[in-house]
Amino acid sequence: MNNNAQACSGFFPATSRRDFLSQFGMGLGAVALSQLGEPEKVLADAGAMQSLHHPAKAKRVIFLFQAGGPSQMETFDYKPVLNERQGQELPDEVRKGQRLTGMSGNQSSLPLVGSPFKFAQHGESGAWLSEAFPETAKVVDELCFVKSLHTEAINHGPAVTHVQTGSQFPGRPSMGSWLSYGLGAENENLPAFVVMVTKDKGGQPLVSRLWGSGFLPSRHQGVRFRAGDEPVLYINNPKGLGSENKRSMLDALSQLHQLELKKSPDPLIETRISQYELAFRMQTAIPEATDFSGETAKTFEMYGEDSKNPGTFAANCLLARRLTERGVRFVQLYHQGWDHHGGIPGGIKGQAKQTDQPASALIQDLKQRGLLDETLVIWSGEFGRTNYCQGKLSANFGRDHHPRCFSGWLAGGGIKGGMSFGETDPFCYNIVENPVHVHDFQATILHLLGIDHERLTYKYQGRRFRLTDVHGHVVNEILA
Repeated sequence: MNNNAQACSGFFPATSRRDFLSQFGMGLGAVALSQLGEPEKVLADAGAMQSLHHPAKAKRVIFLFQAGGPSQMETFDYKPVLNERQGQELPDEVRKGQRLTGMSGNQSSLPLVGSPFKFAQHGESGAWLSEAFPETAKVVDELCFVKSLHTEAINHGPAVTHVQTGSQFPGRPSMGSWLSYGLGAENENLPAFVVMVTKDKGGQPLVSRLWGSGFLPSRHQGVRFRAGDEPVLYINNPKGLGSENKRSMLDALSQLHQLELKKSPDPLIETRISQYELAFRMQTAIPEATDFSGETAKTFEMYGEDSKNPGTFAANCLLARRLTERGVRFVQLYHQGWDHHGGIPGGIKGQAKQTDQPASALIQDLKQRGLLDETLVIWSGEFGRTNYCQGKLSANFGRDHHPRCFSGWLAGGGIKGGMSFGETDPFCYNIVENPVHVHDFQATILHLLGIDHERLTYKYQGRRFRLTDVHGHVVNEILA
């Protein structure tokens, strides 16, 4: 059917928005459309930043995220007053009328409860640690404990999303995606951003948007590594397809894409080409990176017996070290199971047994290999726990969510080791010194990587977005 016939019949074949703009106004629409995609087009493997905003103290990040909200009173924030006042009511002057969650807000009584774990001071810094973390106690002089973290989010979904993306609402790019976008990849054969989730763990669900790229180009999303024979899904060749055939197929596909790009510039096509090529290169790089056969018996002993079992937290910590050695920019480990609304004594013991030794070993391993100074290691959850008991007070008590104060630690990569920063009140309910908001935490992480958090932005829907939204201050006091 010719154009005249089409016009007379009132019928036109389906036309894409891109084709319409290409034909509209002698192609001026296509020019405008290409400008809309320009932020994607200018990106290269080196990242969108032409240069660092200031000298970086860290090159890479390993984030040991403890999902569920670890209790600060059973880990790193020693509060003997709670033991002294066990069973007494939470004082009104401490609570100050602040809201509680729906899980404990209707309780007729809010009895204070102290930690069942003994605390002691360790290292030259004299840091107070729970007896549940004897291995972490060995490296306290490498750590900076931040005891004044706080957030507005009171439920898991928004709180985890807030820490990972800077917003309580889904759809924003994750921290690793921002770093991939800004700094690019150091190793062209591996992703810039890798995610691992401890296998066989229950608790609050973790969803892929937590490591998604949001409105950034999709090549910046986290690549999840899994336990088993196929660490990354869908990169292996199908049966009957060899590497030479795969290379020929990709070359032909690239030629077709290049023809399409000449006709209609489309940054999404360029992204697809780059992702196909990365997947092909990863076919060789990933088996080498995930092969532990060259690790020594001493290394396995240091990380613990679980390190020989792929997918455990210990094995993921060891793999994180191997990936950072190979230039992966951001390695995100998720470990679920910290949501202790009940069973605090046994729950904390179980979680510490799985995480204490590997986290400590990671610090030691990076240091002995000369990698700690350029690798920032982070241990944190999404919020803390209440100083009062959820439900009736018993030996097997639990604690509710508490966003007003929680603890974490940082090490390496420009962090001042052997110190504690921030302080909570004797009841561990409110912060009394040096509060660190989630956005301050994120701004500091970016600063250590040579990034001004106010300048790493991406224009989307008419507004320039950044990881820290419109907030955040660098915590200079904890920088080496």
